[in-house]
Amino acid sequence: MTPTRYAFVKANWHSDIVDRALEGFCEFIPASQVDVFDVPGAFEMPLLARDLASTGTYAAVACAALVVDGGIYRHDFVAQAVVDGLMRAGLDSGVPVLSVSLTPHHFQETEHHLAIYSEHFVTKGREAASAALMIGKARAAIAA
Repeated sequence: MTPTRYAFVKANWHSDIVDRALEGFCEFIPASQVDVFDVPGAFEMPLLARDLASTGTYAAVACAALVVDGGIYRHDFVAQAVVDGLMRAGLDSGVPVLSVSLTPHHFQETEHHLAIYSEHFVTKGREAASAALMIGKARAAIAA
């Protein structure tokens, strides 16, 4: 039997923006089917994603974070490690693990950027939900 629940992991850094991805996600997948998990930051997402995917409870695991360029190269390393870890979690568990992790090169906590990225996260949440449903249908067709 294919699971009908979805896990949504979100980083607490910039939560006012990142939480918007969950709003978009729940436009396509009912909130009653989504279990939400908070982690401190993006770097902690792959481990929890792997653990959740390995339970067999979830059809997919979506992970959302905003990794900003603070003027040093650390954000590039964090972003790459996160995406690599999420991909590995999905491949190792056999459960789709989706990234809603954005790494803008120009982010400042101005009203303008907060509005742009907040709306963008809603869109990315919708896209992640759509991808979760699509990959589920494709995998079900293969199994049939």
